[in-house]
This record gives sequence, C-alpha cells and structure tokens, in this order.
Amino acid sequence: MTTLSPPARAGRNALSPPGPRRRRRWTGWAFVGPFMAVFALVFLAPIGYSLYLSLYQDQLVGGNSFVGLDNYQRALEDPQFWEALGRVATFLAVQVPIMLCIALLVALALDSGRLYGRDFFRITIFLPYAVPAVVATLMWGFMYGTRFGLVGNINDALGTDLPDPLSPDLILAAIGNIVTWEFVGYNMLIFYSALRVIPHSLYEAAEIDGAGQWRVITAIKLPAIRGALVIATIFSIIGTFQLFNEPSILQSLAPNAITSDYTPNLMTYSLSFAGQQHNYAATVAIVMGLLTMIVAYVVQLRGMRKES
Repeated sequence: MTTLSPPARAGRNALSPPGPRRRRRWTGWAFVGPFMAVFALVFLAPIGYSLYLSLYQDQLVGGNSFVGLDNYQRALEDPQFWEALGRVATFLAVQVPIMLCIALLVALALDSGRLYGRDFFRITIFLPYAVPAVVATLMWGFMYGTRFGLVGNINDALGTDLPDPLSPDLILAAIGNIVTWEFVGYNMLIFYSALRVIPHSLYEAAEIDGAGQWRVITAIKLPAIRGALVIATIFSIIGTFQLFNEPSILQSLAPNAITSDYTPNLMTYSLSFAGQQHNYAATVAIVMGLLTMIVAYVVQLRGMRKES
C-alpha cells in the first residue's frame, strides 16, 4: 500500500527556509547596535541618572533620602532661578532676532550675484564660527577692558569716557555682541545653502513678470527658505538656554556684574561643583531641558503651520 506525502505548503515559507530570514532580521540590529549602545551610554544614561538625582536629597541625618518632587517645587519657588531664566529670556528676545536678521541680510547679499568678491566675504563672515568660544570671549573681554583694553585705549587717546561694557548694566549686551559675532556666519551658511537650491526658473518667471528685487525676496526667496529659518531659530533657542561659556569666562573679568547664578547653566554648575548640591543642580538642569524642549517644539509647530 502506497502512502502519499502531504502536499508542500504553498507560500513564502516553502520558498525560503527560516534560517536566512532570521539572519536577515538581525542584520539591521547588528548595524544599528553599536550606535544604540553609545547613544544609551552617553545620552540616555546621563538623563536617567539626572532624573534619579532630582528625586533624592542629601541630608545631614539619614544621608541620601527620597524626597519626590520637593526639589522641583524648590526650583519653581527659587527667585534666583527665575532671575537667571529672565536674563536668558531677555537675551533670547533681543539677541536672537538681531543675529538672524544680520545673517539673513548677509545671505541675501551673497545670493544676489551683485556682490564683488562673494567667496571672500562668505569665508570671512563664517570664520568667527571657527574660533573657539573660550578664545572669542577672552579676545572680546580684553577689548572691553577700560584699563587695559581697547575701550581704555580709546578713552586715553580721545580723552573720552566711554561706558564700561563689563558693567552690570551693559554686560548682557556685551555677551550678546560676542555671541552674535560668533554665530552670524553659521546661520548665514544655513540660509545661503537654502537659497542656492531655489530653482532658477522661478527667478526667470519673476523677471518676465517684471518683479523687482524686493518682490523676488518677499515672494520667492523668503517663502522658499522658511524651513531653514525655523531650523536656525530652534538652534538659536537651544543655544540661548545653554548659555554658559561666555558668562563663565567673563566672570573673572567682571565679578561684580556676573554672579554664580547669572544664567541657569552657570547656576547649575555652581550648585554642583562649588555648592556640592548635586540633587538640586540636577533638578534645575531637568527643568531647563523641559523648558527648552517646549519652546523649541512651539517654534517648530508654528513654523510648520505657516509653511503648510
């Protein structure tokens, strides 16, 4: 008696054995695995540890004890934190629009084709971004000096009495000048790259219609680079809330104007390394990270709505 074997199962399982499929499934993880490991080690782990620290507090009796959200309540009720946040908010409202407007004007001038020596000006304007922030701050701090710097030399040569840029009333504007000098070229490059990919057929159509340069800028160039404007604005917001290098270095030159809690990042650094308040420092850092995310998300959302 002859037994018939069951028919082979039709479909993908009959054509490809399970072994190669399983190997292909893990091939992608093998490629992204090293990156995910480094990402978890240098990004996720510090955030998780900061969250852990923010929920505890070192006490004289009992050691490190769990306090829940008490550190966050302390941060929200801390007047020094709100003063520092108010300074960076003022800095954001004044310095960032000025810097982006200058960068946009420079990018439009370079893209116009009417500027002689365009490559020279492009490299020259971008060059300050290549200067480290520490070197740039020391250089400008020397020029700000009224006794040993450029301002003092001008006063001696002309017999004038120029205001001290490192005074408490002008120190925020002095920092804004340094940051603007550093990052105008960086934002200019973002805008200029976006302008270079605009199709020339749009310019030809505008020329046929008799549109002038101002009309071309407002009707073609600015709408086309709205995405670049949003990206540059988000980067500037993040950089503003992370303001640390410039006030930290100028603190030794202007100790009366820059305190240890002048900006939230400087406050966090002082709490952690000078005050040994690691738990509260981690709390302030988490709060600033959340505020930065919210503001950047709102700006991105508004920019996407306008673009759509």
